[in-house]
Amino acid sequence: MDHHNPHLSETPPTAPGAMGLVTHELPPLPYARDALEPHISARTLDHHHGKHHAKYVTTLKELIQGSKLAKMPLEEVIRATARKKAKAKIFNNAAQVWNHTFLWHSMKPQGGGRPTGAIGERIDADLGGYEKFRDAFKTAATGQFGSGWAWLVIADGKLAVTSTGNADLPMVHGQKALLTLDVWEHAYYLDYQQDRAKYVQTFLDHLVNWDFANGNLV
Repeated sequence: MDHHNPHLSETPPTAPGAMGLVTHELPPLPYARDALEPHISARTLDHHHGKHHAKYVTTLKELIQGSKLAKMPLEEVIRATARKKAKAKIFNNAAQVWNHTFLWHSMKPQGGGRPTGAIGERIDADLGGYEKFRDAFKTAATGQFGSGWAWLVIADGKLAVTSTGNADLPMVHGQKALLTLDVWEHAYYLDYQQDRAKYVQTFLDHLVNWDFANGNLV
């Protein structure tokens, strides 16, 4: 297979754990497309980032072209269209652009395992320790019926584990996202087929970017 794809980056554009400003463009991956192997394949990232994420970007730009939304930062577009039936298609695509950008930074090569730094202390204080966090996150991710996302968030000043359906995301619920995992089938089916539970466990054991979560606590 020819893995060359102009949408994908071979080198990190930012420091590890730094997401940067999310815009109405497709951002490069923060690592090489094969950097998460064997846990997530280059083939999956070719499709997930290079096709799915890219399509959300293209569709969003088409939907807002020439409108006042085109001049707004992405997060403002999301907030301005949330819960508005007539704007649902714009919201879904804008939110998915943001969610996927956040997802790429929620993972890193040689990640996973127990958290270090301030996030570990907060997990102990707010969630009762890493094991309880891990179990809650697995339940949120595997229990989300159909498509959606599992999240570690700050809600009402404390850490919480939650899930959202489809394109929904914490910022429209007054929460701050710290980490996410995509549980839409396109995120894992090429590598794990129907075994979402194995995909979630692999994320926790080998992929979680705790540096990114620590950065989001600020």
